[in-house]
Amino acid sequence: MPDIHALRRDGTPWLPMYIETINGETCIGCGRCYKVCTHGVLQLMGMTEDDEVVTPDDDEVERMVMTLADKGRCVGCEACIQVCGSKSITLIPAAEALAA
Repeated sequence: MPDIHALRRDGTPWLPMYIETINGETCIGCGRCYKVCTHGVLQLMGMTEDDEVVTPDDDEVERMVMTLADKGRCVGCEACIQVCGSKSITLIPAAEALAA
């Protein structure tokens, strides 16, 4: 797997880390990650008592949970993980994400 780095504006190397998963069992659906992501990666959805993911307006919603709408749109900025209080987001290095 190649070592993929980007450069910061000052020229120092930076290793992008892309979102891979969100743990639906620990996510509290607060929406903080959604608010900081400006790339359309995340989507707030409903969760039923049987742990089925449904639209937020479904009558069976017991709680809200964040899901991945399009992880391919992630730019690796890591803003989501910085604001996730439940530590439910898993990131992977760019090289690993691009190899998949």
